[in-house]
Amino acid sequence: MAIFKAKAKNANYISARESREISKRNRKITREMEKKRNRKNIPESEYITKMKNPDNCVEFDNVHTYFFTDIGTVKSVNGVSFEVPQGKTVGIVGESGCGKSVTSLSLMQLVQRPAGQTVEGEIRFNSGEQVYNVVNAPTSVMQKLRGNYMSMIFQEPMTSLNPVFRIGDQIDEVIALHNQDMTKEQVKSRTIEMLDMVGIANKEGVYKMFPHELSGGMRQRIVIAIALSCQPKILICDEPTTALDVTIQAQILQLIKDLQKEFKFTTVFITHDLGVVANIADRVAVIYAGQIVEAGNVEEVFYDPRHPYTWALLSSLPQLAQRDTKLHSITGTPPSLYNTIKGDAFAPRNPYCLKIDTLLEPPMFKVTDTHYAKTWLLDPKAPKINKPEIIEDIHEKLVNAFNI
Repeated sequence: MAIFKAKAKNANYISARESREISKRNRKITREMEKKRNRKNIPESEYITKMKNPDNCVEFDNVHTYFFTDIGTVKSVNGVSFEVPQGKTVGIVGESGCGKSVTSLSLMQLVQRPAGQTVEGEIRFNSGEQVYNVVNAPTSVMQKLRGNYMSMIFQEPMTSLNPVFRIGDQIDEVIALHNQDMTKEQVKSRTIEMLDMVGIANKEGVYKMFPHELSGGMRQRIVIAIALSCQPKILICDEPTTALDVTIQAQILQLIKDLQKEFKFTTVFITHDLGVVANIADRVAVIYAGQIVEAGNVEEVFYDPRHPYTWALLSSLPQLAQRDTKLHSITGTPPSLYNTIKGDAFAPRNPYCLKIDTLLEPPMFKVTDTHYAKTWLLDPKAPKINKPEIIEDIHEKLVNAFNI
């Protein structure tokens, strides 16, 4: 009878037995990776390499970072490639869950192990003395690189600081760890100097305070002081202004720009706010579903965007909206990174979707020597499609809004 007919299986449902099989398989994979990583006396030939372009500070080359969970494998970063020139600021832009933070954590080798693993590709880091492939670098080498050569400002300053230790003790600890020849007096003097450098007037008083006694903007300044205390070669900013109001946000951005000019460090700036990128970045990489979909100079990506996802992000800027009109939003949600994506990952949300988008993944098309986009719309055989009207004449609007 029809009432006894079996229901069609939900594609997103897995049974307990399937979960156990996936968990067993993934634990075997991570055990093998951890065994290889935890070897003693790893030869330098495995992690010392050369830059493709010596003018770059970092080169991401086909990087894949996965999370092996009990219900499947999450391909958070799935073939990311881009360059970070020395002394420049590169902005990484995208929605929440697209792989921005995992990309930066892969550079610092801070992805939560053993579940999180960079399984393929190279991340070449130029320390000035040697070039390291961070993917294969042993923990002992990474401990020397973190802090001294690369550092990170995290998204929420209150969770970055320890609530039970005073501000001075937390900065002192970082400086003392990486400068073991310094005396306590020298460490404290360096900490006071860093507090002054990030614009804290009452530096002696703040040195003795706890994090909860400071405002959000002051806490973020403390985190910046910790990140820059050992004068790293590259600073990774993971949405450092998200939890701050607009006025304080502008102050923090200006502080980072001023410190970059003074210390000549390279910056990777991660954000979902294109307005922030317009103010601070030299180059922009737009990321979606764990892949770079467009990359170029800030002027190229803002004034001549080529990927429909970049069009959608720019159209969503409130600064471009006109009075008494509805704000633009991107329909749908990003795809699940558990599943294998067929065709273009943005196709289900793309109003300009072509039939080929649902069948084949597009290659990265070259627009100029510095501008690339991953969309079939750039194929010579594709129909001519104009970008949305709201960003058709975007130059004057962006100059007025962001002064770029």
